[in-house]
Amino acid sequence: MARPKEPTYLYLTTTGRRSGLPREIEIWFTRRTGRYYVISEHSFTSHWVQNLLANPLVRWRVEDAKLAGRARVIDPATEPELNEAIQTLSSKKYGWGDGLVVELAPDPSR
Repeated sequence: MARPKEPTYLYLTTTGRRSGLPREIEIWFTRRTGRYYVISEHSFTSHWVQNLLANPLVRWRVEDAKLAGRARVIDPATEPELNEAIQTLSSKKYGWGDGLVVELAPDPSR
């Protein structure tokens, strides 16, 4: 039996660091051990990264699934194995995996 195709996009909602308003982006993603990962091509200059650094409580949806939790930037110096694993997963899925890795950890209580 064929495995269902993984969705292409995740819709990430952060809170605007200046406006306080919800800000949604469409972004490529991968999954690993119950967590979701997105990669910022423009590292810390991306507004969505700046927003989640100011407020790590985020929401995201993948197809019909709606999730909420915390976002955190993966530091390749302190978590090189995780950083490399996510970049490899992204490269396999999309042919691209360079950039700043961000982990989205679901929080069932939210």
